[in-house]
Amino acid sequence: MDKSLDLRFENSFANTMEGFYAEATPAPVATSNILASNTSLGAILGMTPKEVELFASRYGAGAELPVGAQPLAQVYAGHQFGSFNPRLGDGRALLLGEVIGRDGIRRDIQLKGSGPTVFSRGGDGKAAIGPVLREYLMGEALHALGIPTTRMLAAVATGVPVYREHVLPGAVVTRVAKSHLRIGTFQYFAARGEKDQLNQLIHYAVQRHFPELEGSTTLGMDLVRAVARNQGRLIAKWMSIGFIHGVMNTDNMAISGETIDFGPCAMMDTYHPRTVFSSIDRMGRYAFGNQPSIGQWNLARFAEAILHATKDPSEADIQEAHEALQDFSNHYHEIWTTEMLEKLGITQPEEQDASLITGFLQLLQETGSDYTSTFRKLGNYAQYSNAEEWAEEWSEWLGIWESRLESQDGGREGAALRMDHKNPIVIPRNHLVEETLSAALEGDLAPFHALLERVVSPFELSDEDIRYALPASAEFTDSYQTFCGT
Repeated sequence: MDKSLDLRFENSFANTMEGFYAEATPAPVATSNILASNTSLGAILGMTPKEVELFASRYGAGAELPVGAQPLAQVYAGHQFGSFNPRLGDGRALLLGEVIGRDGIRRDIQLKGSGPTVFSRGGDGKAAIGPVLREYLMGEALHALGIPTTRMLAAVATGVPVYREHVLPGAVVTRVAKSHLRIGTFQYFAARGEKDQLNQLIHYAVQRHFPELEGSTTLGMDLVRAVARNQGRLIAKWMSIGFIHGVMNTDNMAISGETIDFGPCAMMDTYHPRTVFSSIDRMGRYAFGNQPSIGQWNLARFAEAILHATKDPSEADIQEAHEALQDFSNHYHEIWTTEMLEKLGITQPEEQDASLITGFLQLLQETGSDYTSTFRKLGNYAQYSNAEEWAEEWSEWLGIWESRLESQDGGREGAALRMDHKNPIVIPRNHLVEETLSAALEGDLAPFHALLERVVSPFELSDEDIRYALPASAEFTDSYQTFCGT
C-alpha cells in the first residue's frame, strides 16, 4: 500500500532563484524513530495528526523525499561575532520546498541535520539528539509566549552516531519558517558585487514577505524599513521575557522577523543585563542587554548590502538608510515599553512610567531577583497586598506602582487579572531543559514530553507541578553554559 504524502509543495525559490542555492540530497539512513511530532503546527499546514506522523516516520530523517520536494541548500554570508565570512550557506540543512498553510501563509519546510552539503566546510552536516530537542522545545515555548519564531514539525532519531567531543545519537529536525532569507543572504551577493542578483533577491523578498511594497520607487530602503520594524518587534519581545538568543550573527537573523538558529539559547533566571550563557560568546557580545544594539548593528549591515544594489548610492540614499535604522530603535523602544508596562499591569501609560520600568529593573538587579517569577509575585501583590513577602528595598517602588494601578481600568483587581495572562508561570528554565536532554540521551523521552506539555501552556500550572515554576539554584546558573549543536 502506497503511504506517500502529498503536501502540495510549491518551489518558488528553487524555480526562480537559480544561482542562490546548490541542489542537495539527504544522507541515507537505514532506520528512524520519531522523537516528537507537532500536530498543532501540522494543522496550520493543513495536515491531519496521522499525516504529521506519516511525514515524521517516512520523511523526517531524510530517508525518502516527499512528493514534489526539490531539496536544496541556500547560500549566504554573514558577520560571525563581528568578523565577516563571505561564504557560509546551509551546511547541515536542506530546504525541501514550500507549503501554503490554511492561513494563506507560505512557509519553508526544511530538514536540519540531514547530512553534508557543498556548504558544510568540512563538517558532517549532522545533528545530535540534544540540540534537536532543545530547538524543538524552545521553538514551541516561544510560540506559546507570542514570540515570532521558527517551529519544528518533527524530530526524528536516525540511529546514526554523531561524533563530537563524545559519540552522540544522531537526529534530524524538520524546521518550518516563513522563509530562510537572512541578512547574510543579501550580504553574500553584495560582497560579490552582483547587483543584478541582489536586485532579484530584493524583489523576491518583497513579493514573499512585504507585497504591499511592490511598485515602490524606493523599494530597497522600504525593505530595510520593513525588516527593521520586524526585528524591532522581535527583539523587544525577547527582552520582555528574558530570552537570550546566544548567537546573533547576521546569518542567523531572518528578514521575516522570526527567531531562527537559536542553538545556544537560554532563558534568564536572576536578572542582569550582562547575562550570557553561550560557550562561544566569550566576550559577551550577545549578552542579554546587548541584544537591541546588536540588532541595530546587524540592520546596518543589511542596509549596506541593500545600498550595493544601486550603481552609485546618493547622499539621500545613505540618509534614508540612517533613518531606517532609527526606525528600528524607535519601534523597538515603543514595543518594549508597551510590553514591560503590560507585564506591570499598566495599559494606560503616562510619561513617568519610563522611570517605573527602569526602577523595577534596577531593583531586580540589586536584589538578585528572578526575572520571571518576580512578575508573577507582583501579580499576587496587586491582588493581595502581601507586603511581608517583599524586602524593604522594594517598599518605595511598590508604593509608586500601587498608585499607578489604582488609575488603571479595573484598578488593582483588573491589573492582577491582566498580569496573570501576560506573565508566564512556566518558561523552559535552563536546568529543566538540561534535565530533559540528559534523559533523552539515555533513551528516556518522558521528561522532555512532560516539560513540552507545560511550556506550551505557560500561564497554567497545577500545585503538584510547582517545580516547573521554580528557578535554578545559584550554583547551577553561575556555571551554566550552552553550546551550538544543530
